[in-house]
Amino acid sequence: MNTKPSDISLKKRFSSNFWILSGILLTITIISTLILSPRLVVMHTPYKIGDIADKNIKATTDFFVEDNNATTQQQEIARNNVLTVYDYDKSLPDTLKQEIHSAFELPRSIFEFSQIANKPSGEKKPVDIHNEILSLKPEFEKAIGIPVNNGAYKILVNEKFSENISGLITNILSKILKNGVVANKDLLLKENDKGIVLKTIGTDAEMVVRNLKHFYGLDQAKTMVRIIGEPILKDIDYTVVNLIVDFTQRLIQPNITPNRSETEKRKKNAESLINSTLYRIQRGEMILREGERVTPLHLLKLNALKDQTGKKQAIEKAIGTALIILALLTITYLIHLKYQREILHYQNKNLFFIGSVVILFLLILQFFAFFAQALAPGAPVTISPASIFYSIPLAAGPMTICQFLGFNIAFPFAIVLSLISAITFENSYELCLFFLLNGIMGAYWVQNCKERKGFIKAGVKVGLLNMLLATIVDIYMIDFSGFKLLWDWTFAFSGGIIAGIITAGLTPLMELSFGYTTDSTLHELANLDQPLLRRLMLEAPGTYHHSVIVGSLAEAAASEIGANPLLAKVCGYYHDIGKLKNPLYFIENQKNGKNIHNKLAPSMSCLILTSHVKNGIELAKEKKIGQRILDAINQHHGTTLISFFYNKAKQQAKDDQVVNIDNFRYPGPKPQTRETALVMLADVVEAASRTIEHPTSARIQGLVQQLINKLFSDNQLDECPLTLKDLHNIARSYNKILNGIYHHRVEYPDKLSPGESKEKNGNTDRQQTDTAQNIDSADTENSPSTLKRLGQS
Repeated sequence: MNTKPSDISLKKRFSSNFWILSGILLTITIISTLILSPRLVVMHTPYKIGDIADKNIKATTDFFVEDNNATTQQQEIARNNVLTVYDYDKSLPDTLKQEIHSAFELPRSIFEFSQIANKPSGEKKPVDIHNEILSLKPEFEKAIGIPVNNGAYKILVNEKFSENISGLITNILSKILKNGVVANKDLLLKENDKGIVLKTIGTDAEMVVRNLKHFYGLDQAKTMVRIIGEPILKDIDYTVVNLIVDFTQRLIQPNITPNRSETEKRKKNAESLINSTLYRIQRGEMILREGERVTPLHLLKLNALKDQTGKKQAIEKAIGTALIILALLTITYLIHLKYQREILHYQNKNLFFIGSVVILFLLILQFFAFFAQALAPGAPVTISPASIFYSIPLAAGPMTICQFLGFNIAFPFAIVLSLISAITFENSYELCLFFLLNGIMGAYWVQNCKERKGFIKAGVKVGLLNMLLATIVDIYMIDFSGFKLLWDWTFAFSGGIIAGIITAGLTPLMELSFGYTTDSTLHELANLDQPLLRRLMLEAPGTYHHSVIVGSLAEAAASEIGANPLLAKVCGYYHDIGKLKNPLYFIENQKNGKNIHNKLAPSMSCLILTSHVKNGIELAKEKKIGQRILDAINQHHGTTLISFFYNKAKQQAKDDQVVNIDNFRYPGPKPQTRETALVMLADVVEAASRTIEHPTSARIQGLVQQLINKLFSDNQLDECPLTLKDLHNIARSYNKILNGIYHHRVEYPDKLSPGESKEKNGNTDRQQTDTAQNIDSADTENSPSTLKRLGQS
């Protein structure tokens, strides 16, 4: 009857489970620390370039600092100082000259051969010579390396492939190629400031060329053909001049080409010759002084110190983090959770559930934090990682806890989870406060959620709250420039929606995994079309009717004392399902007044009656209707005495035979929750109310008072948190319901006798007899065991 669970049985349970409790707390601590470990690398400072140091930082040991930026700059300078290598094909003019000479030699030799023939019979006709030379055109094109149109070829034929023509072509080509021709002069001129290395192909000879403008590009070289050829070709026929110019322009090839592989090789060699730039820092040397502005060199030294001492300090910080988490969990348990019956009933399971939720949401926290830091730099618009942090659905943790263990457990859980989350964000006060407030309010908004859509509504409320909190944080941090506030609102609102969706998804999963029963499931079980209830109605109609009334009584009483009406009603519906196994052994299901127990020994009858509790538990487990309902089935009789069969056994016992009263009690346990206690009281009251002859308000009130006092005096209510005020309200509620059920009915006789008035029996509020008004007055008023008249207004 105490409001705190300080009773002996709970103390024994706590002491017996001490090592299991310790193991659960240590396991949660270790796993949480491992999850947070990637973010436990010691940061000696959170400084950025330009920040003002708020403390002195000294070197704790001797170490060298590698200036990566300086080393990279030196290597880049060395690479840039390497001149680009170009290959110079010095033999190209000779190669082209030989190809041109070979191409002209064959057709020209035919003309020469025809002119020196001595015998008239051996002379060839001009027509034959012409045809033969024309047939050599493909071979000529192949030898010279360019296609020749018919007009140009005819000119060559008319000129008999003059050696002068080929000589002029090679002469102009040689002069142009000697100067040097490149394929892409624009690319070459980019090296004009430092020059290039001109390496002769086939030899080791190379030279540095600074003046790159005198080299010809392809277009420039073709233009130079006419300029160089103008003084040479001034006395030659115009048609032949054009042929020479055309051939020369098309035969020009670059003889200076970039050698990229050789250039890259030399750049890498130059880069490898650059030694790392190191700074030696001695132990005790001041790295950063308080009040100094942080420079890149300061950051370089701090990062080097972190790298050399970071692993050791990371281990130390991990141990410190584990101790902080363990302290948080232990203190929260000892100060708050230890005194919550929602935890102490099935303590190990509930703590394991809470630990699982902690671990799950730390994983979600780490995922979102990593995602935010990875997404922000690559986003098409500027988004701060802090903005994305607002979308972390951490509020879903307390919301999920609240669904199963209530707001009293969700509240401290939100505090612990937000404090642990601060470690992830380098002890960020703003984010810790943000997650604390939205977690508490999220749990508050779902505590009475009875439908799935209620989670989404709660998520929308959390999202709107997140927007307000994000605005407050931005104002506090003086950081709402540009579109940051708009992005903060967007991610904050989405975080609330995601929290609602996650809660809606996790609730049935957790319900199935841990055997919990939510209000949504209770609504489904409260449907009288449920298979178990329909079976009860068909196979044990008396028990069914009794269970429905017990459910109504328990629901009404629960509303009066602030318990869970829905849970009380469902427990009332299912508390006697064990009677389905042997329905005819229970009097409410017996027909024609035949009582099977008249032929059985009292001990056997007692065994059959008590077995309905065990049978009900087995059936409830088989149908998986929830642990809280199973508890009600198990506890709704407590350790009460089956007095009828106990008295019968004493009457049948011989003079020297002692009847053990414990054999005629239910095995228990006693009710542990208010809802289960309500079912016990309603069960007894409803069954006994059927025995009242001519029920009146006074008789019903006296019966309810007597039965509740009897159970109270029998210590059946010691382990549930009901107060005397609660019992008074419960009795008043039961009186109201039972009076509604057993109210006086108007008689409708077939025919009224002469002189008889309708009003004789027409008043439904009239009390029947004086005896009914004072039922069991000796027990209800003068008995020493009676505490007070319960249920009176």
